[in-house]
Amino acid sequence: MVSSEVGPGDILVGKIAPKGETELTAEERLLRAIFGEQAREVRDTSLRMPNGERGTVISVQILDRKKGDELEPGCLRKIIVEVAQFRHVVVGDKLAGRHGNKGVISKIVPAVDMPYLEDGTPVDIIISPISVLARMNLGQLLEAHLGWAALKKNKKIAVPVFENIPEQRIVDELASAGLPVDGKATLIDARTGERYDKPVVVGVSYIMKLIHMVEDKTHARSTGPYSLVTQQPLGGKAQMGGQRLGEMEVWALESHRARYTLQEMLTIKSDDVVGRAKAFEAIVKGTEIPTPKVPESFKVLIKELQALGLNVVPMGAQVKEDAIMTEPLAEARKDEAIEEQAKELEQELGGVTEVVTSEGGVEDVPAPEEEATNEEIENDIMNEIESAVEEEIKDGQE
Repeated sequence: MVSSEVGPGDILVGKIAPKGETELTAEERLLRAIFGEQAREVRDTSLRMPNGERGTVISVQILDRKKGDELEPGCLRKIIVEVAQFRHVVVGDKLAGRHGNKGVISKIVPAVDMPYLEDGTPVDIIISPISVLARMNLGQLLEAHLGWAALKKNKKIAVPVFENIPEQRIVDELASAGLPVDGKATLIDARTGERYDKPVVVGVSYIMKLIHMVEDKTHARSTGPYSLVTQQPLGGKAQMGGQRLGEMEVWALESHRARYTLQEMLTIKSDDVVGRAKAFEAIVKGTEIPTPKVPESFKVLIKELQALGLNVVPMGAQVKEDAIMTEPLAEARKDEAIEEQAKELEQELGGVTEVVTSEGGVEDVPAPEEEATNEEIENDIMNEIESAVEEEIKDGQE
C-alpha cells in the first residue's frame, strides 16, 4: 500500500511457485489425499526488501499483457513497487555537474569552517582545479561565471546546447553585475580569518547528486562463494564477492615491497585451495600458517596449454600422498652434489666452523688457515731438506 513504511525482509509482493515433481513421502501423500490439490508443494518466491534497507512505498504499478501493456517476452504480469528513501549526503557519495564534471565527496565540514567571500557568503563546494585540467571540460567554468553574474543581477540566462558564447559577452555580464571580469575573488580562511594568497574562481552552477551512493556500495566479506573453474572468489556485492586485486593493485604493493601481503593475497586469500584450507586450520588451532601452495589459476593455465596440444609438465612440483599437495623443487628434491659444493665453497670463503649435515646433525669444520709468509715457506723448505739429508746420512752409516 502506498505510504507504507517497509523494513528489511518485508514482503512487497506475495508470490508462490510450484516445486518440481519429486517423490512424495508417506505423510505428504496422506495430506494430498485429505486436502486435495491445496496441499501440493510450493515454494515462497515473494519480492522482499533487501537486508539493511528501509523506506516508504510511494508507487505501485500493475502491468498486464491482457490490458495492452507492453511486457518482455514470456511475462504475463509485472508488478513494480517503488520505495523511496531519505538520505543525507555523506562522504563517498558522487556529485556531478552538467559538463561531465563528476567527483566523489572527500570531506564535509560545517559552513562556519568553509572559506567565505568578503561579504561573508561561504562557498558550498570546493572543486579541485586538477579535475578541470584532466577532463578539459571548460564549460563548467563558463557556467560558473555566467551563473554568478545572473545571481547578482537576479535574472535567468538561457544557453542552448552546442551554442558558442563570445568571451566578451561573459566579461560584459560580469562587469555589469559589479563582479571581477576574470571571475576570480579573494577568499578568506574561516579558520584563521586570513586572506588566501591567490584569488580563485568563484561561481554558481548546477550540481546534481548521482545514484552512485556509498551506502549502496559498502561491502565486506569474510568467507563466501568461489568460482567453479578458477576457484577464485566471485565478484560483486550481490554475489557476496571479494575485492578484486588487479594488475595496478599488484604494482602498488610491489612498489611498497609488501611481498608477503602480495603473496597471501594471490594465494591463500584467493585460489590456493589447499593453502587456504591449511591456513584456516592453522588459525583455528593457533599454529603457524604454512607456506602457500600452487594457486589454482596456474593449474587452469596448464590445462589450457595442454588443450592446445602442449604437454606442459611442471618440473618444480611433486605430488604428495593426498594427490593435491605440491611443493617447490627446492623442498621436493635436494641434490647432494650441489649441497657438497656449497659446503666446500663456504669453507673456502672462511669463517665456517659448523655445517648442518643431511642427517640433521652438526659437524665441526675447521676454518681455513691463514696464508704463510715467504720467510715461513723458506724455513719449512730448509727444514725438509735438512731432515732429508740427515735421513740419507743415517742410511749410509747403516
